Amino acid sequence: MDYFNVGKIVNTQGLQGEMRVLSVTDFAEERFKKGAKLALFDERDQFVMEVEIANHRKAKNFDIIKFKGMYHINDIEKYKGCSLKIAEENLTDLDEGEFYYHEIIGLEVYENDQFIGQIKEILQPGANDVWVVKRKGKKDLLLPYIPPVVLNIDIENKRVDVELLEGLDDED
Repeated sequence: MDYFNVGKIVNTQGLQGEMRVLSVTDFAEERFKKGAKLALFDERDQFVMEVEIANHRKAKNFDIIKFKGMYHINDIEKYKGCSLKIAEENLTDLDEGEFYYHEIIGLEVYENDQFIGQIKEILQPGANDVWVVKRKGKKDLLLPYIPPVVLNIDIENKRVDVELLEGLDDED
């Protein structure tokens, strides 16, 4: 079964078994809602166990969660640094033009049929996502996910067509 990353436990929060999670999903409210089932993976990316969310709230840049059956800091401290993932079978269908991060990461980026690089990461700095494109012999390109820049996404052919607006590529 395939699993997809939705967050990383970065610390504990208080003494009541809550954890600070750095979310890497656009669907945090759905992924961390009460009753949601996620898989816990250790720092070596080995499956540890399935967990159920007992509670979720937002605090600053973190999602604060609590697992069902773990209500004290001693129950959860050992999970700092672990990743939370969702099983592929639990993914919901998206609307037309929406994509999961795992579908975008790894795609090849082209401008006018000229290969630029490969998407290695997605950042969420604010109003829109920023795709980090790994390039050969150059520093990474930060590509805003906005209509004038991203022209076409072809998941099947693992390709993204873009138009680099003036100022986006400061190495030219």
